[in-house]
Amino acid sequence: MTKKHKSAKVLNHYSVWKYLVLITTLVILTLSAIPTWYGEQPSIQIAYAKDTTPQYDLLQLKKWLASQEITVDKITQQNGVTTLVFADENAQSLARKRLDGVLHADATLTFSYLSIAPQWLSDLGFNPIKLGLDLRGGVQFLLNVDVDKAFEEQRDALADEVRAMLRSEKLRSVQIQASKTSELRVLSESVQAKDKVVSFIKTNYANWQTRTEAGALVIKPSEAYVSEFQSTTLKQNLKIMRDRIEELGITEALVQRQGAHSIRIELPGVQDPAQAKNVIGATASLAFYAVKAPGAVSSSEDLILSDNDGRQVILDKRPVLTGEHIVNARAGVDKMGMSEVNISLDHSGGKKMSDFSAKHLGKPMATVYREYITQENGEISRSERVISVATIQSQLGSQFRITGAGSMDEAQQLALLLRAGSLTAPVSIVEERTIGASLGAENIENGFAALALGMGLTLTFMALWYRRLGWVANVALVANMLCLLGLIALLPGAVLTLPGIAGLVLTVGMAVDTNVIIFERIKDKMREGRSFAQAIDAGFDSAFSTILDANITTMITAVVLYAIGNGPIQGFALTLGLGLLTSMFTGVFASRAMINLIWGRDSRRSVRV
Repeated sequence: MTKKHKSAKVLNHYSVWKYLVLITTLVILTLSAIPTWYGEQPSIQIAYAKDTTPQYDLLQLKKWLASQEITVDKITQQNGVTTLVFADENAQSLARKRLDGVLHADATLTFSYLSIAPQWLSDLGFNPIKLGLDLRGGVQFLLNVDVDKAFEEQRDALADEVRAMLRSEKLRSVQIQASKTSELRVLSESVQAKDKVVSFIKTNYANWQTRTEAGALVIKPSEAYVSEFQSTTLKQNLKIMRDRIEELGITEALVQRQGAHSIRIELPGVQDPAQAKNVIGATASLAFYAVKAPGAVSSSEDLILSDNDGRQVILDKRPVLTGEHIVNARAGVDKMGMSEVNISLDHSGGKKMSDFSAKHLGKPMATVYREYITQENGEISRSERVISVATIQSQLGSQFRITGAGSMDEAQQLALLLRAGSLTAPVSIVEERTIGASLGAENIENGFAALALGMGLTLTFMALWYRRLGWVANVALVANMLCLLGLIALLPGAVLTLPGIAGLVLTVGMAVDTNVIIFERIKDKMREGRSFAQAIDAGFDSAFSTILDANITTMITAVVLYAIGNGPIQGFALTLGLGLLTSMFTGVFASRAMINLIWGRDSRRSVRV
């Protein structure tokens, strides 16, 4: 009797620490889910450079917005940052256009969505779930990165280096031709010239290989180098795209690689894609060249470009400095009221500019504007023009200014591109898709209506079919949905999409499956003549392995979908995978805890389940 009594006491028993883990997890994830139910409102944040006085105080800003017929729900100012909260995206977009025209150049506008949940939730770090493009509305771009074009420039730069070496060695009658995208062919009757080239490549360009073919010396990159170059180029362009979007003040953008040579960009909440399109697809950069003296005769070693007035300017072929050394750029106005761009260089670039200017005092230096242009036939070509020629009056350092960028708007856009960095390979926008905010709102309404209908029918069925155990399952199901939403909100980078809502609906079914399996096992054990408490213990134990096996196989599917999919598919896979975790937690752990407390010691054998 004593042994049986002790065995009954430990039956269906959870330790105190398990209840603490359960309660703590439920509280944290529920708090994380609450801001999503409150929702968000579009906002604009105005920040100024350090030690700069805000252009408007709150009262002046309110009056100005009212004069522009712009309705603002809330205006706050904290730590030098002014936040404007709007009722809808239309008011936000209108305010953005008007503010762009009146704010100083050193003001930074950031466009985001502000949670309207109680402030204490934000202070605890709980924020609403980020919505994808199909729910928020916005614009999507698919960019093609022309890696081959970038490699052609690497090849051409190598050809220039080889020519310079041959000239220094006074070896003439050598032709260097480009063949295919990545190869160079050196044609010469001189064995000495070919040997010099082979030695030069081995010494200075370890990633390039040489071989003799049909009397010509072929210079070709190794396959490993080509693969590394392609991967590095795409990664650099990804980073630059993220920087450019950040400069636009868009905080919830998604920028990711798609395939071998493509980048997908999603800008939720952006309804006017014109500015974003101009900045994202722009390939502008600057380079600085020494200018040949007036009347000088051009040679093959010179670069001849036209200026803004169509006049030809003869430049040294090698640039003094390229845009990769620019770390900051701001548009401004000079004493004559003309636009200018103030440039800051990194340490290496500053030293190069300082050394060059010290040796060329009183001589001209040209600023060259470069960009890639897509022709009507789809071919990409590089366009270069001289935007300014200035005489070096004194030794330059890491900071200087240039003129000739055009209007103030053009100067500001050039400054933005220079701050974000020049693309390492030209890009072209091959696909553009815009989803209106109203369509996004409709998707949310329809998606959550389907979720509510699915949950309602499921809750009703469980309550009617399984009676008292069904109510436990219903509590676990509601807890599961709160945990899932809270978990999505907590994960950095997680985005809820329309297929993601489909994943939520599917999770409802999977969560109920867990309880159905358990309850049917309990019924089976009751038919064997066990007490209710014994049936509960045996039912949970025998059902667990089946539930675990089923969830593991489904989780593998979710992981594969997330790994190879993109956009909508990843959104579905994310909610599916997280839903499996929360279903196991609430369907097995939480429901067992509730049943243990209510019927864990019930010794009756004639209970209807």
